[in-house]
Amino acid sequence: MTRPYVLLSVAVSVDGYIGDEGSERLPLSNAADWDLVDQVRAESDAIMVGAGTVRRDNPRLLVYSDERRADRVARGLPEYPLKVTVTGSGVLDPDLLFWHTGGRKLVYTNTSGRKAVPARLFELADVVDLGPDIEVGALLDDLGDRGVSRLMVEGGGQVHTAFLTAGLADEIRMAVAPMLIGQAAAPTFLHPAEFPGGPARRFQLGDVEKVGDMAVLRFFPKLG
Repeated sequence: MTRPYVLLSVAVSVDGYIGDEGSERLPLSNAADWDLVDQVRAESDAIMVGAGTVRRDNPRLLVYSDERRADRVARGLPEYPLKVTVTGSGVLDPDLLFWHTGGRKLVYTNTSGRKAVPARLFELADVVDLGPDIEVGALLDDLGDRGVSRLMVEGGGQVHTAFLTAGLADEIRMAVAPMLIGQAAAPTFLHPAEFPGGPARRFQLGDVEKVGDMAVLRFFPKLG
């Protein structure tokens, strides 16, 4: 059984936030970075976001470039990557765009959460019960069994934290925007947690790229 390569993708402000306290989504990326994100999506077999992100941002999670979608089809792949979300509560709105755009959808939940998943959602997505708890390793095992070799994780903080605390993130793509949010209740890239190796552990830095007014960094958590 081969687990997917896991790439965490995030855009943050200089002070480490992924948004502000407002009800509307605050864009951090510029057009050039969005195009690079679209490329990473096109290179992935699956894209994952947490249920909180689905509820808050109502994302489509599409590959927007016609050329990139055509290239996927030419390589024998679906036009769009598999879209994946994770929920412990099972509270998901079947009317959100996530379910009605792109290709196949997959929901991971636990035994109690599955009971709360709306009946109509079973017509829109495959719903997988991982047992009493949602364990990241078991989730990756299931994705591997489904033929997913490259997983892009776009957030939010709870999901990113889960992969890093489990030591199961292969790469972090972090785009840093020249902005300061400064709001204590604004969402952050990671939640407080105990990470493998503790505070003194250093990742390997792959490269740093200037993308317009942003810096895009690539870290490799399993190395260093």
